[in-house]
Amino acid sequence: MLAQTLTIVAPVFLLIGIGYCLAKTRILNQSVSEALGQFVYVVAIPVLIFRTLIGADLSAGVPVALWATYFIGVGFAWLLGSLIIRKGFGRDARASAIGGISAAFANTVMVSLPLVAAVYGDDGLVPLLLIISIHLATMTVLMAVTMERAAAVDNGTAVPPLSQLLMGAGKSLVKNPLVVTIVVAFVWRQTGLNLPEIGLDVLSRIAATALPLALLSLGMSLVQYGMRGNIVPGLLLSIIKMLLMPIVVFVAGAFVFHLPPLWTAVATLTASCPTGVNAYIFANRYGTGHAMSANAITMTTLCAIVTASLWIWFLDHWFGMSLR
Repeated sequence: MLAQTLTIVAPVFLLIGIGYCLAKTRILNQSVSEALGQFVYVVAIPVLIFRTLIGADLSAGVPVALWATYFIGVGFAWLLGSLIIRKGFGRDARASAIGGISAAFANTVMVSLPLVAAVYGDDGLVPLLLIISIHLATMTVLMAVTMERAAAVDNGTAVPPLSQLLMGAGKSLVKNPLVVTIVVAFVWRQTGLNLPEIGLDVLSRIAATALPLALLSLGMSLVQYGMRGNIVPGLLLSIIKMLLMPIVVFVAGAFVFHLPPLWTAVATLTASCPTGVNAYIFANRYGTGHAMSANAITMTTLCAIVTASLWIWFLDHWFGMSLR
């Protein structure tokens, strides 16, 4: 069964490897990488999300238990990562916040979508997209508020009013293509209208490019990260991200909220995915934690083919679910 799991997971990470090699050998230069990433983020992934959400069975109502399951894991990982960097390594408040983000922010779009689709098919995309529907917005607000407060602590200045911080985060969210797509999809569902056949065909063709191109784009982007010193903090954050956070999510889903097996499996697998590049973006914006976040991104991505396979094998064994 583990060999079967590896067979399913390997193509996902091979595409990341191919993207990395294309960028590292400069067969495709940095401008191509940026253009590909822009297409994936602004066009392909939003089309995939829209097409999936407008046809998904959401009759169960607002998935509060699913969201609680996942964000309990996020909160645990964030708190533990922050404490380790702050107390264990004596870093400042901003670096501590970057540590929390690096331990808790999963790459739900570039890695989770292809991985869940490969393992659990379209049925698995439904709970994943329900997580994504609030994940980006919630995490963006939390990261913005946390980083601004941490910067104020480090600089000895007054903490900006919460309303001001929320307003700034909200402005960035209303321009985010993923957030806009999710809102449009739910509005479309309320109309009761059906897309014409030709429209669905066009959306399906674009959506079919989303997952492989997302993986290639991620691989190409990894060239700019690499390993940069501060190995131990990055390693500890990676362990939290890929081992402890999914354990907490699994326990919450299976034993606290008693989610359906597929939903628990998808939430757990999503929690085990590599650290998202947002951790490095915030480190770069606030001028601290660059090496730590870059190492977490690189380590978790390199290890993911093994850790994800082990998580899939465990979940299949626990729930007796059939892999595609």
